[in-house]
Amino acid sequence: MGCPLFNHQLPTLNQACPRHGLSSRVDEANGLNHLVNMSVVANQVEIGGMISCTPGIKSGTPHIAGTGVTVRTIVRYYKLGMSPEEIAAEYPHLALAQVYGALAYYHANRDEMDLHMAAEEAESNRIEQEHLRLQKGGA
Repeated sequence: MGCPLFNHQLPTLNQACPRHGLSSRVDEANGLNHLVNMSVVANQVEIGGMISCTPGIKSGTPHIAGTGVTVRTIVRYYKLGMSPEEIAAEYPHLALAQVYGALAYYHANRDEMDLHMAAEEAESNRIEQEHLRLQKGGA
């Protein structure tokens, strides 16, 4: 007998599938396998907690929970043309789902994130220009 949805083998008839939290029963009269119970699998990830915005941590900017990686960092790689898989390879401590979570957060908050990133870029350019001006004046 197979798993009611994924059809891999189960040790006995009418047994719950431990991989998928599904159970079924076989109707002896017609031999049909009926799905009778479906529960959430314990290893699922709640995506609502993947991104944190905590005052005092990364200046309150959105970051992948439990890491020092900001959503902004993931988005910059993405805008350079890297795929989520390539980004995850750059940060081996991140799961691919975390990279997708950061990108989902960005797309859901795109206008605000783009404005914030543009302001940071402008400030960075201003500081660089000031540094270059001071170097020329002191030389």
